[in-house]
Amino acid sequence: MTFIKGLFLFLFLGFFSKINAQNFELGKVSIEELQEKEDPIDSTAAAVILFNKAQTFFTYDVNNGFSINTEQVFRIKIYKKEGLKWANYKVSYYVGYERYNDDKVEFDDCVTYNVESGRIVRTKLTREGKFNTSINKYWKEASIAMPNVRVGSVIEYRYILKSENIVKFPVFNFQQDIPVNYSEYVTKIPGFFIYKAIKRGTFEMEFESEIARGSISFANKNNITKTKVVSFGQVNNRYMAKNIPALKEESFVDNMDNYRASICNELEQTHFPDERTKDYSLTWEGVAKNVFDYNSFGRELNKDDYLEADLKRIISEVNTQSDKLDAIFKFVQHKMNFDGDHSILTNKGVKKAYQEETGNAAEINLILIAMLNSAGIKADPVLISTRGNGVPVYPNRTGFNSVIAAAEIDGKQILMDATNKYSSIGILPLEDLNWTGRLIKEDGGSQEINLVPNKASSENVNFVGSIDDKGKIIGQARSKKTDYEALSYRERKKLLSNDAYIAKTENALGGILIENYTVKDNINLSPSVIESFDFVSNNHCEIIAGKMYINPLLFYTDTKNPFVQEKRQMPIYFGYPRQMKFNINIEIPKGYKVESLPNPIKILAKDGIASFSFNLQTEGNKIQISVLEELNLAMVTADYYDALKEFYQKMIDKQNEKIVLTKI
Repeated sequence: MTFIKGLFLFLFLGFFSKINAQNFELGKVSIEELQEKEDPIDSTAAAVILFNKAQTFFTYDVNNGFSINTEQVFRIKIYKKEGLKWANYKVSYYVGYERYNDDKVEFDDCVTYNVESGRIVRTKLTREGKFNTSINKYWKEASIAMPNVRVGSVIEYRYILKSENIVKFPVFNFQQDIPVNYSEYVTKIPGFFIYKAIKRGTFEMEFESEIARGSISFANKNNITKTKVVSFGQVNNRYMAKNIPALKEESFVDNMDNYRASICNELEQTHFPDERTKDYSLTWEGVAKNVFDYNSFGRELNKDDYLEADLKRIISEVNTQSDKLDAIFKFVQHKMNFDGDHSILTNKGVKKAYQEETGNAAEINLILIAMLNSAGIKADPVLISTRGNGVPVYPNRTGFNSVIAAAEIDGKQILMDATNKYSSIGILPLEDLNWTGRLIKEDGGSQEINLVPNKASSENVNFVGSIDDKGKIIGQARSKKTDYEALSYRERKKLLSNDAYIAKTENALGGILIENYTVKDNINLSPSVIESFDFVSNNHCEIIAGKMYINPLLFYTDTKNPFVQEKRQMPIYFGYPRQMKFNINIEIPKGYKVESLPNPIKILAKDGIASFSFNLQTEGNKIQISVLEELNLAMVTADYYDALKEFYQKMIDKQNEKIVLTKI
């Protein structure tokens, strides 16, 4: 994985250069900006950010200590109707702290500009256009809906986010889903703190840094009428970028934000006068020790008295370690209900979560780990970052947002996540398949854990059908899905009734009629899912001038290449290696014979990352078709894009060659 990590995420060490100073101020909108009909650089842009500036600075309160404040301003030009959505802006902020006051967000200077009768008209945002909503018990959202916005408008707004949690600055995105003409981010960091700046994306930005004098004013604790001022050395960093293209959606991407040009800063050290220097996240061992030191992790992991009675009952009739593992995992998975909070720390504690049968990721999987250890099965927690959270490449704890379990039996490591009702032993939820995790131990040791599967998950389709003289095809199909293909099926079907799922499948398979649908082993979460159904198809055999034309894979035929862009910027993410196998037997109608069959072929993609084999033969009045599609890696770099694009096109072209039947 190292070569891919290096592709898009690296430690920003900094380089010293200068950029021409530019003056971007709110309230300085020009007639020229308002009358412009399209972006000079990207004429297809629905909207453009004319400038986006932010600064992060510190304040101090005698009761609550240091806070970080991030002020951000935008000026945006709307060119097309599709760009009107940028008149609405949202900022999420955290309210689930145990030791800090809630974060706060305030919007200000929010104005819409239009040209009316040759003059600039300003419409200011009122209180009615500002909203605060609760996302869950940990997060809230502040949002605005700008007034009087139409095609041609320019909008400006400012907000400030204040947080007492100084461990990590908010991520600043230089790159957005629309072009950005100019973007600038300034950090003013007192000398008491050292932060590690991490850059994502490949877009180049410029950087300058200076040592300056900083000061903080705060009320004297003993006499609130007097103000105390403290001066100190301060590092001012400035990051700048111009003419940043929009980050375009691409197919097969794990998380777009992994490749968005951005900067984040995480606390690395503090050194206050008369205090020892404190390290936060210099090594993975430091991260492991730091996490275990939290009462809401290490101490919780050592509790097991609340589960003794249930554990005794669960394993009373099983003997082998593997059977115990299976019984305990299924018990926790069935008993506990995930509250949706991916967290590395417990919220209400394992005992209370167990009693209430509901908990966050840490609570559920720490319960699983404690139960396994009590049963004599060695188990440890693994910190992970879910796909939606990004990738932690350098040692840090805030990059992780969830916990899974790793058990060891006969020297073999087995990963589990009991938060998902459809996962199984060794098969993690799809959201967990994100690069690497970190197994941590109480003694401070840690180990990198590969979360990306290397074993192919498969779907095997066996198909028997017959064609009548009108071109109607009837038959039976049986599909066996294993491992992640089985999990993907369960995830797709969980919110659908049986009838709704069948209707959706009929539509996806070209309008066939499905009858007698059955599925085996879905409820018990065995490693495989077996679907069976009878079908009728009236539109997968074409009759022209007395001849029948049939696609060999019938309604399983691929018709569209998923890779259509000229160039690719991001790695291609498939999630897991997979294998698709078809064994099809078709009986041709009486009075017909095979005139021609597509030729057999085997296609290999560059470096063996994918393969496709296709064979046909006849026996009497039957045609036997065997097809094998294989993707051998979960992710490949963008360097393979052209090879994959060509591979898929050749595969689709072959699938769409026709079997031709003619009358005898």
